[in-house]
Amino acid sequence: MLGEITATRYVTPLREGGSLPGVVEADDLGTYVVKFREAGQGRRVLVAEIIAGELGRRLGLRTPELKLIELDAQLSVREPDEEVQDLLKASVGLNLAVDFLPGALGFEPLTWAPDEGFASKVVWFDGLIHNIDRSWRNPNLLVWHRDVWLIDHGASLWFHYNWKTADPQRPFDVGDHVLAPFATDVRAAGDELAARITPELLQTVTALVPDVWLDGEPGFDSPQAVRDAYVDHLLSRAHGPREWLTGVPARTPATGSGPGKGGAQ
Repeated sequence: MLGEITATRYVTPLREGGSLPGVVEADDLGTYVVKFREAGQGRRVLVAEIIAGELGRRLGLRTPELKLIELDAQLSVREPDEEVQDLLKASVGLNLAVDFLPGALGFEPLTWAPDEGFASKVVWFDGLIHNIDRSWRNPNLLVWHRDVWLIDHGASLWFHYNWKTADPQRPFDVGDHVLAPFATDVRAAGDELAARITPELLQTVTALVPDVWLDGEPGFDSPQAVRDAYVDHLLSRAHGPREWLTGVPARTPATGSGPGKGGAQ
């Protein structure tokens, strides 16, 4: 199970994108970036964050720790911003807390060249989870303690907005991926990661999603049925013919002189 905490103070909104996450302090004395249940695309974003983030962690990729955070109605009382206040009121109950990485820097591919094996794994992993949100325009990567961390997976698993059209072989063009220039062997990285993706691993990851975020999903009679659908889809995508992987770079990777060269494993 994910750790459970209670919000004690809303610090500030992060006005990037349309979901309006916020920096929040909790009763464990930690500081978190909170993704709110009633923001943007709603609870499915939180489901994607958990499944993608926790699967990545178990495959050896660095992702910030996730916890479930309880919001009380009183948290909004002292918030002067009406938009934020409405969001806090609507999201009373269980939300998602992402560990805040103090002092982290945004990934700059022109000055920070990641390890080529790491880049290949991330490119394949993003293809597996249908993550269209790690481009040059929006890398969703942070450099913290000289390592590259993967963040913001809410846009992945987007097939769950229409399960009837979910296709495990839906193409994923890696050409627009921010790490594509550094990815020397995406297919070999995929072979390595896929060997570790078992039904048991996916069942463990999907079990971390609270029932309340899966209950009432159209076309399913129970939260467990939704979890099983995620497992079947990702298992088929990982171990099927992988015809979904397109645009794999066939060129010498870019090099850089930044301090991260060789530092991200």
